Amino acid sequence: MQPTPTALAPSRVAVAIVEDDAGFLDALRQAVQGAADLRLTGVAVTRADGLALLDGPPAHVLLVDLGLPDGSGIDIIRAAAQRWPECSIMVSSSFGDEAHIMQSIEAGAAGYLLKDSAPVRIVDEIRSVAAGGSPISPIIARQILLRFRGRGTDLTPPATTEAAAEAEPQEEAPSLLSPREKEVLALITKGFTTVEVARMLDLSHFTVRTFVRRIYSKLEVTSKAEAIYEARTLGLLNS
Repeated sequence: MQPTPTALAPSRVAVAIVEDDAGFLDALRQAVQGAADLRLTGVAVTRADGLALLDGPPAHVLLVDLGLPDGSGIDIIRAAAQRWPECSIMVSSSFGDEAHIMQSIEAGAAGYLLKDSAPVRIVDEIRSVAAGGSPISPIIARQILLRFRGRGTDLTPPATTEAAAEAEPQEEAPSLLSPREKEVLALITKGFTTVEVARMLDLSHFTVRTFVRRIYSKLEVTSKAEAIYEARTLGLLNS
């Protein structure tokens, strides 16, 4: 595991990488270090080292490979979502099957790229995810669309009817959103803008946007009104 430098320049995006393919890692390292607006803050080549990396200062973006020699990168994604809640996590993997895609997204990944993406393009996508985007390789996007298309009428966000609400176990609701996500949602519910929320929580504007995007994704909604309705239905808001 590479030591993690401290004292990051505020204008640069801190990037950490978990990747065991030496050739691909070297190309990523060069691409990130060659970008004036990015800074490489940590590198790990195993699951164990990736989890240890989370003990250090959080990065703005964490790039994770799934097929590691001692386990799955999904474990790192899940741990990072809890320990680095303000970090945007993106997968870079050779696995393009539905199981890996959905498990990664459910664990907390905000983007999913296949390794056929050139390192230069990945650098562009790092900027995108840091700004609140969700970069996804075209073939991965197709997989996700096919999955939801197969659900038919279930494309409507869940728990929007009494029957759907009853089908959702209430004891699972508290774990749906992280404490920070619930804090952000509560403030937005009170009418504060993302800029105001960022100021109140001493976070950057793009970090708050990332939280909002994660909240929408977890609640399967596309607007503030829907998010508030779903959160109240699931018991995530007091009123």
